[in-house]
Amino acid sequence: DRRPSAPVDLLVDALFGTGLTRPVDDPALWGWLGMIDDAPAGAHTVAVDIPSGLCADSGRVLGGAPDHGRRCARVMLTVTFHALKLGHVLAQGPAHCGRVSVADIGLKGAPGAGVVQRVEAPGADRLAKPEGHKYSHGHALILAGPAGQGGAARMAARAALRVGAGLVTLGIPPAAMAENAAQLNAVMLALIEEGAALARRLEDKRLSALCLGPGLGLDTRAGGLVRAALEGARPVVLDADALTLLSRDSEMLAMLHPACILTPHMGEFARLFPDIVHDLNAPAIRGPAFSRVDATRAAARRAGCVVLLKGPDTVIARPDGLCTVHCAAYGRVAPWLATAGAGDVLAGLITGLVARGFNTMEAAEIAAWLHVECARQFGPGLIAEDLPEQLPQVLRGLRS
Repeated sequence: DRRPSAPVDLLVDALFGTGLTRPVDDPALWGWLGMIDDAPAGAHTVAVDIPSGLCADSGRVLGGAPDHGRRCARVMLTVTFHALKLGHVLAQGPAHCGRVSVADIGLKGAPGAGVVQRVEAPGADRLAKPEGHKYSHGHALILAGPAGQGGAARMAARAALRVGAGLVTLGIPPAAMAENAAQLNAVMLALIEEGAALARRLEDKRLSALCLGPGLGLDTRAGGLVRAALEGARPVVLDADALTLLSRDSEMLAMLHPACILTPHMGEFARLFPDIVHDLNAPAIRGPAFSRVDATRAAARRAGCVVLLKGPDTVIARPDGLCTVHCAAYGRVAPWLATAGAGDVLAGLITGLVARGFNTMEAAEIAAWLHVECARQFGPGLIAEDLPEQLPQVLRGLRS
């Protein structure tokens, strides 16, 4: 029994550090980890660098999920040095680390591989509109699905407009005209019944970004629209139903090009890249374990375009391996984002930023940050429709 015989105020986990490459599989050590997990009431628990048993590269508990309680400490505070590590922000990292404090130990220069460099909020000078007319701020086209399924596309369109696209058009089939006309004002409507109609619409070079997927459907029309969008070689955000269509059609998947952005959640990611998810789901027997960063980089390399893997630890990667982790944890936790339609709003934010001229990686990074910032601005009780309406206040805050 490792429990202290006298009252304690502080328990420090310094058994292992960031270089741990094997599971904590010695039963003699499980008592120490258990003592930290079951700390007496009033005692504080602190880990040095990273909780023992956690892979610093992936945020996964080494040894496999069934043994989390024995194989990894769970503390109130983690004090790390020089910079956050990927393991602090990925997977189970936030749940085991509690709160993270980064201590300066005098190291100079930028952090190296395997660590997280803090990036300040996007500057107001980049998000504020420059002088010009509506077309100089971009024209985004969101493709919507059949009547009764238009809500997701309408939310994406409103987000694109709020984030600063000069014009936003919703492309709809004829049967959906009355439904959408009754609910939209600043967003324009265009009848786009099939892929050929979209191809004709894309002859207008002022259309600067497309979004397909939210509420699009999985029918023949939807497949034709995705094909026409990819053939048009215009910047295109592919989300939701469009990702499902891609996963069912290898020829369509091969049409992806560098101006595409894929925005899957883990289920969609698994359908698109089953072998990569197989590696991610394999037990983390040794470190460095395969991580969401590794998985997203592999997917971006294969797809040849930017991939944004959604989650509390959103990972964004482009084909050359450049990668960003946006962690909605610690001081940026926003659990109320787990609501229907939030992903559709994110797709619209990315589309609006691309329409304005941000490159695909920048647009995905900034949109992920704004998405969480809007949720934090609103707070509990959020529904997806609330997110675009928080943007004006969030953007004003960047200028102060």
